[in-house]
Amino acid sequence: MDVEDKVNLALKYPTEEVITIEDLRSYFETGDQLKHYIGFEISGYIHIGTGVVSMYKVVDLQRAGVKVTILLADLHSWLNHKLGGDLEVIRKVAVTYFKETLRRSIGILGGDPDAVDFILASQLVEDKHDYWVQVLDLARQVSLSDIRHSLTIMGRVFTNTAKMSWLIYPLMQIVDVYALGTHIAHGGVDQRKVYVLAREVYDKIKLMPLTLGGRVIKPVILLHHLLPSLAMTGKESKLDLSEAKMSKSRPETAIFLHDSPSEISEKIKNAYCPPKVTENNPVLELARLFSFREPRKEPFLIKRPSEYGGTAEYWAFEELTRDYSQGKVHPLDLKNAVIEEAVRFMEPYWKWFSTGDGARLLSEMGSLVKITR
Repeated sequence: MDVEDKVNLALKYPTEEVITIEDLRSYFETGDQLKHYIGFEISGYIHIGTGVVSMYKVVDLQRAGVKVTILLADLHSWLNHKLGGDLEVIRKVAVTYFKETLRRSIGILGGDPDAVDFILASQLVEDKHDYWVQVLDLARQVSLSDIRHSLTIMGRVFTNTAKMSWLIYPLMQIVDVYALGTHIAHGGVDQRKVYVLAREVYDKIKLMPLTLGGRVIKPVILLHHLLPSLAMTGKESKLDLSEAKMSKSRPETAIFLHDSPSEISEKIKNAYCPPKVTENNPVLELARLFSFREPRKEPFLIKRPSEYGGTAEYWAFEELTRDYSQGKVHPLDLKNAVIEEAVRFMEPYWKWFSTGDGARLLSEMGSLVKITR
């Protein structure tokens, strides 16, 4: 595979931004092994934003020859008071339900789960003896303003009642990039501020500098698209991504990997989908994710009675979006088509969670979540 093919895989949907494409290309051109990382808080059931969108990007990078790593951020989850702030529960969920579900998803999406490194944050800290010294050294060199602007990674807003742990969290996330030797730091677009800061301070990380080909470099930042909440209202602030994104803390806004066909159908039927509106339309976004990421082998069908135009065929997402914006596709017809494709796409997940290891993990997860409520 040549360099441009690798770059194109990195840029493929659901990628929204790469900082910078020029650096990424030059890193591939070295021919050296590039390393990637994405980190996840351990905060409950996995929805399609984490389990499909993020993992699609992991699979793309695998295909580009990048060594991929998933950080199970137990310490970060504890600082952010996830799962009741019970570190023991967080760790158990991380190495059982979370790890095994992501492994399964990578396999379903065509990747190699055995080639992914899963690292527990607490183990990373133990292995990297200079980790906390590097965190403290970075704290000496960045401003409070820098860290305050990065709190969006936690879904937090800085006020006078902010916990001190909130200020430590971004410093840890920056150091994670370097402790893991990350050439490609990957996250959702809501992680942009902290990763841009991580890139800007590359020359301040003295204890674990990032190198490639014998020289110190900046990490490339790869940001993927966030799926909008199914319960959008159209009144969300464009500046506050936490308002608009699909969130596991609000189950009605999200499709979970374990959702049954009937649950998926019901959620999409009730989803925000105003006529002619294409921006932040969650049903259109689901069509793009489930039906148009890869070239289609058969058309996407909008099935209608002949008096309403008959069945319409679409081969490209842009065609569907254009017709929807012009009112040629009714919201209900779009929902019905997306339900059919979403249920088909999610069938391997539903089957896994219905029997065997998937069912066992889901049951164990349910018991642990109840303990922390």
